[in-house]
Amino acid sequence: MSFSSMLGFLFRSASTSVVLDLVDSGLPSVTHWGADIGPLDPSTLRALVVGGVETPGNSAVDQAVRVSLLPEAANGWLGKPGLSGSHAGKNWSPQWSVFDIQFNGSPIAVPEGSATSPTVEVHTAEAGTLTASARDALGVLELVLVVEVSVEGVIRTRALLRNLSSDPYQLEELTVSYPIPSAAGEVLDFAGRWAHERTPQRRPITVGTHRREGRTGRTGLGAATLLIAGEPHFGFRTGETWSLHTAWSGNHIHQVEKVFSGVQLLSGGELLLPGEINLAQGETYESPWVYGVYGAGLDDAANRLHRDLRSRPQHPKSDRPMTLNVWEAVYFAHDLATLTELADVAATIGIERFVLDDGWFGSRRDDTSGLGDWVVSPEVWPTGLTPLISHVKSLGMKFGLWFEPEMVNLDSDLARSHPEWIMATGAQLPPESRHQQVLNIGIPECYAYIRDAMCAVLDAHDVDYIKWDHNRDLVDAGTLPTGTPGVHEQTEAYYRLLQELKERYPGLEIESCASGGGRVDLGAIQLTDRVWGSDNSDPIDRQSINRWTTQLLPPELIGAHIASKTNHITGRSHSLAFRAITALFNHLGVEWDLR
Repeated sequence: MSFSSMLGFLFRSASTSVVLDLVDSGLPSVTHWGADIGPLDPSTLRALVVGGVETPGNSAVDQAVRVSLLPEAANGWLGKPGLSGSHAGKNWSPQWSVFDIQFNGSPIAVPEGSATSPTVEVHTAEAGTLTASARDALGVLELVLVVEVSVEGVIRTRALLRNLSSDPYQLEELTVSYPIPSAAGEVLDFAGRWAHERTPQRRPITVGTHRREGRTGRTGLGAATLLIAGEPHFGFRTGETWSLHTAWSGNHIHQVEKVFSGVQLLSGGELLLPGEINLAQGETYESPWVYGVYGAGLDDAANRLHRDLRSRPQHPKSDRPMTLNVWEAVYFAHDLATLTELADVAATIGIERFVLDDGWFGSRRDDTSGLGDWVVSPEVWPTGLTPLISHVKSLGMKFGLWFEPEMVNLDSDLARSHPEWIMATGAQLPPESRHQQVLNIGIPECYAYIRDAMCAVLDAHDVDYIKWDHNRDLVDAGTLPTGTPGVHEQTEAYYRLLQELKERYPGLEIESCASGGGRVDLGAIQLTDRVWGSDNSDPIDRQSINRWTTQLLPPELIGAHIASKTNHITGRSHSLAFRAITALFNHLGVEWDLR
């Protein structure tokens, strides 16, 4: 392997090392990701890089193939390329050249050298950020790769792609890849459905691709959540593991690929629908963060993620308030006397937050009507919500309220006024789910309407907490009248709405709920304060759901409730002790008619 210059970047902390390198003007590659390798000098970096590249064999390209964070077909990589797209069929295989490198905010000059006298430099830090900016050989695309490594050794990478051409660039897929060593012989990820989220499955890694696509328009009840590669028979405390997570709440990809030479990659990114991203001149696409976590066993990997998340400035610092959610106590049967009595009992046993669930607004007496009309129902609440909220507050409890901002019933004032705001690809509406359709908040006018309706409720009432629900998958999720795909814009609008509410109402906490645990990802959790682990509170099922959800999130971010003795979903009966101890290890709450 010949080169004229090599730059190495060693991140070394928490018994791990991450080594990134740039050879000549190529994109950065991961040379080492795993256990601590100690100090790194130029000769050792050179040995690592050269030794990690397979010698070209017969019937292969003559040059050594370096696999970058964005694998490139133009360099001889014959697996899945990191970037797929074109200018109407042209420029579909770019050759990148890095023109700017930043390390922890400071520019790094590429050392001068030659093929006969190459130069090698190493930069070392405990944690930080590497940014590499590149252009393709034709000067029609610009790429920025941002790699952050935390003090816990957690990697996260995102790519920004900009079209410099006057011709539109249609992006088909952009995935970031991390190499894993040949010692990783098995892969573990998750499947599931409603009330049985994050069910583990594992298999050997063989030549080919194990690709998990999330096409539900949200994270999904059956999402892979984490793609975990590891040594054969790895367990909670044994065997090295390398995990990947795509931090995106819309359509997404988790993938492990092995080529016959033995090279193995973990890859992740957004799954784009046909024609979803068309970049005009000067426009930029920003990919989701793709996380990588090394661990000496599953517990070590989970602990790294937990410590990393706990270090965020927005991570909840106070004791988590014990919550009563009234859904299984009253369902849609709201009345002030019943809920006041329930609040009185709740206060006597130490409940700290009282959450009013679905049914307080519009014509919403069951799940067939009223969704989208975010106005307090005068039929159920003739004197408004203030008497209940005032009573709850007088008992020393916080007050929470249920919303489902991205959904609408056809039997609603909103749907009758703006049928064009329903997501669809044509004149025919998608199949209903729970009597509801998806509201297209990617449309600016629709977004503004929902934001203003929510703010009107929050301005008029002392609300500390929102239970944010999302009770159906996105099917045929187009933007009318053209029917063009709208999942990407919907997901961006969801994040933007969360951000606006957080900025306008400091201290407001928001729970990410989606038919239970259908929105559990590191994109959503950056703007929310906990996730609802599952609608299923049966302690037998929750033992597994809670365990595997904590592979990604620390327990204080996962809502788990003590439900009725006879479970409303499974019909099984369990002792209070078993129900309570199962919920206690997460963000404790109650879902039960305490009267």
